[in-house]
Amino acid sequence: MNESNKRDVYRVQLDELTGYRVYLNLANQTSDPANKEVLESIAAQELGHYNKWKSRSGVDIKPDWGKMRHYTWLSKFFGLTFGSKLMERHEKDAILVYGKLSKDFPEAAEMLAEEARHEDELISLLEEERLHYAGSIVLGLNDALVELTGTLAGLTFALQNTQLVAVSGLITGIAAALSMSASEYLSTSSEKGSRKQPGKAAIYTGIAYLITATMLILPYLLIHNVFISLAVMLVIAVLIILAFTFYSAVVTNESFTKRFGTMAAISLGVALLSFGIGLVVRNVLHVGG
Repeated sequence: MNESNKRDVYRVQLDELTGYRVYLNLANQTSDPANKEVLESIAAQELGHYNKWKSRSGVDIKPDWGKMRHYTWLSKFFGLTFGSKLMERHEKDAILVYGKLSKDFPEAAEMLAEEARHEDELISLLEEERLHYAGSIVLGLNDALVELTGTLAGLTFALQNTQLVAVSGLITGIAAALSMSASEYLSTSSEKGSRKQPGKAAIYTGIAYLITATMLILPYLLIHNVFISLAVMLVIAVLIILAFTFYSAVVTNESFTKRFGTMAAISLGVALLSFGIGLVVRNVLHVGG
């Protein structure tokens, strides 16, 4: 085995062993028997591949503890599906390495095809409540982003007072969250064959709306200058869109760029339009002095 092959074999050994330990950790953490079985199956596959490469290299290595803790923590906080699919994305970076190794090790191509096929199938079997209510969370988050960025932008120009903007935004946010929750409850109740419980769907929507609204209003409570508050609020809105889009893209295998561009354009477009409305209201109706 030449030096290039040794480095590549070491890399795939490390990836397989680290993956094995991550999936085993997740299996031990979950209380759902079906999810535990799925994760143990993936872990067993990773360990099998590691042992095959170990028989080639003759070297027993240790896992990447930093990466192992990283993915374990992400999976615990954001869900098994997110953590598993993020791991899967990382492992796709090893395709080129497997391609190089397949020239000298025929089993490399077989292992790569087996891993891609089996992990896609197995990860799709994971069951998480939060994914069933993802639509409700999206509804609350999207509505809060569009409505509150627009409302706060308009109020900023109309009132030009951070306390008034914050109070007005808070009242609007709470009322809108309750309204959205009620609408989601009625909508889910009328869906035939839905796996969602109307009450839980309403709660997920309301909480997503309130958390997003609170984060957008916070700058007006902490910063005295109303226009700096506006700028910070818009930055927070973009960061929320960025974080949620990344999560959604990983879980659903959708395009990150397209989804982020659409959400950002809608939210910031509404905010820009509201700037003008707020300015007109202030000048025509003389609101705020």
